[in-house]
Amino acid sequence: MVEQGANPAALNRIDLPGTAEEAWEAWDGLRHLPAADPLGWPSAVIVAAHPDDEILGAGGTMAMLAGAGARLRLIAVTDGEASHPGADPEAIARVRTAESAAARYVLGLQDIEVIRLRLPDTGLGDREDELAVRLRGLCAGFAVCLAPWEGDAHADHEAAGRAARRAARRVLSYPIWMWHWAEPGDGRVPWPRACRVPLPAAVAALKADAIQVFASQLTDRAGTTGPVLPPGIVAHFIRPQEVLLR
Repeated sequence: MVEQGANPAALNRIDLPGTAEEAWEAWDGLRHLPAADPLGWPSAVIVAAHPDDEILGAGGTMAMLAGAGARLRLIAVTDGEASHPGADPEAIARVRTAESAAARYVLGLQDIEVIRLRLPDTGLGDREDELAVRLRGLCAGFAVCLAPWEGDAHADHEAAGRAARRAARRVLSYPIWMWHWAEPGDGRVPWPRACRVPLPAAVAALKADAIQVFASQLTDRAGTTGPVLPPGIVAHFIRPQEVLLR
């Protein structure tokens, strides 16, 4: 991810060498987080800055909610068209939205309502106010909103998370890139706000299968140093639990 000779101080945290999943596995802090019970939510709206965010961060929780008959709505903010620089953005958008749909099918989310906003990938910071206004109506009437964490160090995730906090009455944030740049016990993470959603073994297995659907993100991209989601990153999302920030 890091170009040779680059100045580490000038790099985004998500481009620096990350924390191995083994370090997270060895940290008792994750095991001791209070457990949340999503099966008590009659409805949930999920905000995804890019196709795959919702599966990585909250796919298991979504599958549990669907199995319990909860009303679900997915708000796909962008189509992820900027993930492959130099490629045709429209073609990438078609691939990524199709991958997201296929991954939802694996998780049993065929009946989820999907609303695509088609805002510009990598440009949400400039559209945050607009997004907050649109989310206000789309989140109304749902018991909880799941959205990217506003401290995730990815500009689109942060803008989507802030907009969701402004729009919805109850928001639980799912981190994605945090697992890469943070360390166990990291003071930049609001651990007192954290809770865990234990995933049944069958749900965790389905989530792992669903992640493998995102071939465009798992394979090398032409002209880059590798895939968007290398194995070390994927390892953070195939745990038997998901972590949410209240």
